Amino acid sequence: MKNNNSADVVVIGAGVNGSLLATRLAKAGKSVLLLESGPKVGRDQLVERFRASAFKSDFMSPYPFSPKAPHPRYTPESNDYLHQAGPHPFAAQYIRMFGGTSWHWAAQLWRFVPNDFRQHSQYGVGKDWPIGYEDLEDYYYQAEVIAGVGGSPDNGSPRSKPYPMERVPASWLQQRVTARLAPDFTVLDDSTGRNSHSYDGRPACCGNNNCMPLCPIDAQYHGGIAAQQAENSGVKVITEAVVYQLEHDAKGNIVAANYYDWNKVSHRVTAETFVLAANAIETPKLLLMSVSDKFPNGIANVHDNVGRNLCDHPAIGVTFDVDEEIWPGRGPVSPCSIGQFRDGEFRSEHAPFRIDISNASQVAAVTKEVLAEGLFGKKLEEEIRFRAARRLSIKNALEQLPDPNNRVTLSSNKDELGLPTPSLYWDVSDYVTKGTEKTRECYDAIAAKLGATNIKHSKTGKFSNRQHITGTLSMGLDPATSVTDAWGRAHDHQNLFMVGTGVMPTVGTCNVTLTAMALALRTADKILQETQHG
Repeated sequence: MKNNNSADVVVIGAGVNGSLLATRLAKAGKSVLLLESGPKVGRDQLVERFRASAFKSDFMSPYPFSPKAPHPRYTPESNDYLHQAGPHPFAAQYIRMFGGTSWHWAAQLWRFVPNDFRQHSQYGVGKDWPIGYEDLEDYYYQAEVIAGVGGSPDNGSPRSKPYPMERVPASWLQQRVTARLAPDFTVLDDSTGRNSHSYDGRPACCGNNNCMPLCPIDAQYHGGIAAQQAENSGVKVITEAVVYQLEHDAKGNIVAANYYDWNKVSHRVTAETFVLAANAIETPKLLLMSVSDKFPNGIANVHDNVGRNLCDHPAIGVTFDVDEEIWPGRGPVSPCSIGQFRDGEFRSEHAPFRIDISNASQVAAVTKEVLAEGLFGKKLEEEIRFRAARRLSIKNALEQLPDPNNRVTLSSNKDELGLPTPSLYWDVSDYVTKGTEKTRECYDAIAAKLGATNIKHSKTGKFSNRQHITGTLSMGLDPATSVTDAWGRAHDHQNLFMVGTGVMPTVGTCNVTLTAMALALRTADKILQETQHG
């Protein structure tokens, strides 16, 4: 084993949250070492990989895969990296590389609504957070400034300052859907980190409609930008560094992290403070692997809470053909949504939800559809044009309540470095099922207002993942029921912090990255406050 690095702070995971925290610490004068299990690949290479991919519908196709630091793959067939132990498959997608999973997203950066933080005291379900909306409001704004966020200001999340970015102009689809659904449904601009004008050295959106799997011109913010800014700020970055064990001293403080390089040479790094920022699945995996005589169930797991309360947004969808040409595929893929069902007294009875209206091009999907119907020649061409101009796709984000039985554990399978792969147990409660019924009622009402034909609901009882993974490192006041405190510090280890979506006790009804970014900046300030003598 090589002892080759030490720093004031070691951060494990170079996604957007670890990178933001590392940047803030480095700019304040701390020496920071950032370890990333995957490789570093530039946007130009990723764009070329997607251009050459035979699987354009697979949004993971641009991103490099290595069995040394594997992530889930489902195309052309599943690699079964995630062992499924529950009644519903938890088909998580994430990327192990410099910049992390937010390379692959539509840059939706929503704030929670205030009642999301006091769900149990307000509605008698779920959990209350150990902090409130007011504790994060300024950090929300700091994160929005970093990313260049714009959106509809009156979306249920109070603001002390306006958005730092004006919205990207509404597409034709958004204009027509907004007009025709009013007043029954209020369509809002999504809160997104997407440039409507040049910002922070990045250009304005030009409507490539390729936000997922990656923006080809960097008009939207992502973790690759955050990670590069960390390195530019003096953070030392080591990629292809797979951390497999945390060491502690007699008091339980973390003293070292051990990692394998991709040749399986082991290295040991030391620090005064350690921050885990891998993600809500890989971080629990590392904690559970780090067993010792003092901590036989793993680091930060004295009360057996690590990996529990795994949540996502179980999603159902609908597609149909509108009675006029709306031309999806012009502008951003996720421009707008319906947010009026995110909060209310009904939350005591059924899951709240937000409805996402897609503007992604439908050409590939309808072409596959009409070819399967046996059409050819001029009729094929006419039908592709007809359906592609009218096809609307909608999906939702249903809140799932935290359940300790939904969890991440270690499977008996091993990856190429000999490390265990994650095992996931995930089920969906009646609370979600009742929210699903309400969603379908909304879908039918929306379809009727748009003169819909060819209506196709997703299969009853089947849910897709929104990749908004929370809960497995849940923060709370009581160590018996949570992993971290209100600052993301492990209850069991004074110098171990965690950032990312895993520390979020509940999942709300919106994309979770902005809340995690705000929490990461807040944790960085806490670390600086406590180590000013360093």
